[in-house]
Amino acid sequence: MTDLDRLRRLLRERSLRRGDFVLASGARSSYYIDCRLTTMSGVGQLLLGRLGLEALGRAGWRPAALGGLTLGADPVAYAIAHASAAAGGQLDAFTVRKEAKEHGTGRLIEGPFPQHADVVVVEDVVTTGGSALKAIAAVQAAGARVLGVLAVVERDPAGRETLRAAGHGLIVLTTAEELLAE
Repeated sequence: MTDLDRLRRLLRERSLRRGDFVLASGARSSYYIDCRLTTMSGVGQLLLGRLGLEALGRAGWRPAALGGLTLGADPVAYAIAHASAAAGGQLDAFTVRKEAKEHGTGRLIEGPFPQHADVVVVEDVVTTGGSALKAIAAVQAAGARVLGVLAVVERDPAGRETLRAAGHGLIVLTTAEELLAE
């Protein structure tokens, strides 16, 4: 069984729920994917790190760092950064807050964020692309260049189209369609 097969199995077992759900967009759905139940697990971290690093390599993206909106993107970015370090790389992870802190440094972006460098925005699930666009706007305003977006799960191709229309590519590890197929 490949790492991707193992990740899909883990997502099906831990993260995929069927029922009646209201999504962040306000739309109703007969299923919900709570990736955090996978991305915050030890085995999920191991698989995401390896698969994410491989996906970046296949895309030819060589970022200095990666991150996205907290909380969904955090474990994904950390897993890939850890896998990079284990392989001898120097990829760092950062977190984009939903709002800038009102105390301390007042930062919107936390962690080792390289201004004027290439970064990748990560997501756990892409549906409309709105969260990715918010993270992209924050990192671009802070001076970084976004190579593209990496997502664990593509829930709806509309998100890909939204990102493409804004000039950003999307690479995904799996799709909701693939998770629902079994």
